Amino acid sequence: MIHPLFFNQKFSLAVVIIITITAPIVGYFSIGLPPVIIVGGSALIALICWQKTYLKNPVNPSVILPLFVLTVAALQIHIVEEYQMGFAPAMSRLFRIPWSEKSFLMVFALVGPTVYTLTSLGLYYRIPIAGFVAWFIFIGPGVAEFTHFIFPLISPELLPHDPHSLTDSIAGSVIENMPNYYYKTTGTYYFPGMWTAVLPMIPGCFAIVKLLTLQKNNH
Repeated sequence: MIHPLFFNQKFSLAVVIIITITAPIVGYFSIGLPPVIIVGGSALIALICWQKTYLKNPVNPSVILPLFVLTVAALQIHIVEEYQMGFAPAMSRLFRIPWSEKSFLMVFALVGPTVYTLTSLGLYYRIPIAGFVAWFIFIGPGVAEFTHFIFPLISPELLPHDPHSLTDSIAGSVIENMPNYYYKTTGTYYFPGMWTAVLPMIPGCFAIVKLLTLQKNNH
């Protein structure tokens, strides 16, 4: 079994800090500010929680690994609803950002599951960086998914009073079939992913409480 001290804590902390800084910057230039605020905010909170808990004292895999797998499985179900209902183009219309369905699938349906699989292996061997990814997932889908319930109340930046789907060029990228889910226009309180948003929130929030309680008891 790989000893947790094999991966230097300071090195792991430096890598995670670099990821926390660079990932939002890359996301900002490729997608836009609103998603980066959610993802970057979750990453920053995850960094703080991870540094105070898992980095110093990696949690037993029998505790954290099942919670992580359940959260990720629920997250993937949630992503299915988002894709089917046009989450990425809806966000593009809402905030005037160039988020295509192709980039959505690349990140959440292809790259994401690869990272989740490697993270599961890392949690099994108590690798510190895997603990950060787990904390990020617990904070993001565990807490930040509540934003889905706010999106229907925000007036889109592109033709907010037109209920029909829109195809337009945003920042040089053509985004097709951008639906309008503005409540005052459609009369329906819904946004892609809203109905399944609570699924990853349940194990995610439970994991946060569990890990913080374990840390408190250890002290």
